[in-house]
Amino acid sequence: MQYDFDHSPVRRGSNCVKWDTAEAQGAIPMWVADMDFRVAQPIIDALRRRVEHGVFGYTQVPEAYYDAVIKWFGRRHQWQIEREWIQYTSGVVPALSVVVKALTQPGDKVLILTPVYNCFFSSIRNNGCETAESALVYEDGTYHVDFDDMERKAADPSVKLFILCNPHNPAGRVWTPEELTRMNDICVRHGVKVVADEIHCELVMPGYRYTPFAAVSRACLDNSITCNSPSKSFNTAGLQIANIICNDAETRTRIDRAININEVCDVNPFGVEAVMAAYNESEDWIDQLCLYLNENYRELCAFFKERMPRLTVTRLEGTYLVWVDIRSLGISSDRLTERLLHEGHVLVNSGTMYGREAGEGFIRINIACSRRQMMEALREIQKIVENI
Repeated sequence: MQYDFDHSPVRRGSNCVKWDTAEAQGAIPMWVADMDFRVAQPIIDALRRRVEHGVFGYTQVPEAYYDAVIKWFGRRHQWQIEREWIQYTSGVVPALSVVVKALTQPGDKVLILTPVYNCFFSSIRNNGCETAESALVYEDGTYHVDFDDMERKAADPSVKLFILCNPHNPAGRVWTPEELTRMNDICVRHGVKVVADEIHCELVMPGYRYTPFAAVSRACLDNSITCNSPSKSFNTAGLQIANIICNDAETRTRIDRAININEVCDVNPFGVEAVMAAYNESEDWIDQLCLYLNENYRELCAFFKERMPRLTVTRLEGTYLVWVDIRSLGISSDRLTERLLHEGHVLVNSGTMYGREAGEGFIRINIACSRRQMMEALREIQKIVENI
């Protein structure tokens, strides 16, 4: 089936966070990681069938659900998952929180590579832990890991977990098997467990390949817990469902206890149906989506090069979140974001959300929208930049 990503449904007035929050009123929303595209037709059909049933009580997760997850990752990513490794919960952020709760004590430290997804900070803090930040190194328009610094941070006996974003939000990296192996080697040497947030795993640009952390080697599998969901890639975040995947039975028992303590053990029937329809019937949609997003990125890069050459666009290997270096403007990320909103009526994310030091001097732009909308937003951004 051929999908049309150029014509998006009108979302303003649908009570969506991206368009209907107070700060988004009257602005072009290019911020929160939420796509404007209509979901794959098989997902719509599956939800319609479930709606027609007319009863929406407590639901159980069927074996067909686990089968869909297992077959998808085996077929698409060569990761062989066992049925008993999978635990479901209501979202990847709740999943991260329960893993932190299960495997740490208040006062422990959790290692992260900054700049990184802002909810990592809150999931760590809300469980009484502290962040140990290893800053990624920005060179030639992309990021790489400072493995020496990562090792120093991991060697702290207070560090118990390492939360990895793979692919990385907002740096746009799709980590290679070699990089993932080095990360795990460091963590194993220092007794640090890896928690891999892989929610963006299907959003990969042509020429790059996502590798599940746990699929790199037996050592990576044995030292990790993976949190994933089709919600980000298939635009179904509002349906509230995700999976925690771990091969160690004792760790799963601790995670199960934390899931129940946090009371995120129930999911809704629509989330279950959406996962099965996404993984079983919607592969053509995700393939077409990634091509469209890549073309958006190419158009954005060309626009910046021609119209805003003072700014550097970070190389986008994965996700639909473009990270832009604004340091040449001599203005803070927060101040530029404010001016873009109040003068240009474009809502983007300040880099400081993702680590105040590591993110300063950058902004994040969501390009998961129609090309027409993206170009309209870029023209408004240009007007502000030209007056700085």
